[in-house]
Amino acid sequence: MVKCVFFDVDGTLLSHKTGFVPKSTIQALEQLRQSGIRTVMATGRHRLELEELSLGGLAFDGYITLNGQLIYNEKWEVLHSHPIVGESKNCLIELFEKKEIPLILVEQDAYYINFVNDYVRQVQKDIYSSLPRVGSYHGGDIFLAMAYGDEAAGVEFEKRLADLRVTRWHDRAVDILPVDGSKVQGIAFYLGQNDISPEETMAFGDSENDIEMLEFVGMGIAMGNATDDVKHAADHVTDDIDEDGIWKALVKLGIVH
Repeated sequence: MVKCVFFDVDGTLLSHKTGFVPKSTIQALEQLRQSGIRTVMATGRHRLELEELSLGGLAFDGYITLNGQLIYNEKWEVLHSHPIVGESKNCLIELFEKKEIPLILVEQDAYYINFVNDYVRQVQKDIYSSLPRVGSYHGGDIFLAMAYGDEAAGVEFEKRLADLRVTRWHDRAVDILPVDGSKVQGIAFYLGQNDISPEETMAFGDSENDIEMLEFVGMGIAMGNATDDVKHAADHVTDDIDEDGIWKALVKLGIVH
């Protein structure tokens, strides 16, 4: 029996073609909650970014944000936090202050970038988000960093930040988090708090940072617009987000009608 379903946001809930959540997805999530099945957002996004998006008024039973680094309940009260610490944090701050690459530092209540270039402008346009404000680091906890650049730059990030984890979510942007940080860690914490086993869960995703999530849950479903490596990691591949992929998968599996 499915007790909880986890949803990535970009390319899964939110269409990058329309900038909205498909109506069929909204209906599917409403049916899930009416049936007593928990719906939980699992995203790399910050809470402030989510407030900018057109998410169709959807409410969730929990929010796993920043790829598992900050977890909230349905009232947006913090359940768990996992900041970057030690030398890893120092390396990020040094990289941020050198301004060799566009880098965002993400704190609980704010995020800011060292400088903006064309990579940043294009990525933010693609994901329907405003440009991050340019700011300076003033000593707060850092939960995540985001770097902008092409695939070669991503490889370079991994070399320079060997004690951190780099995951790609856009062909010009990566998330940087602790080695032990991931959506899976956030999901495991949430399930433990609610006495739910992984076998009683499902998840939908489309990007590299969703692969572990899809492999961890009882039924991992890749969107039709997912990359090939994500599809290979999933138990089931549904249609594209703009072709009612979430709705069709849940109907096919007999979860909604």
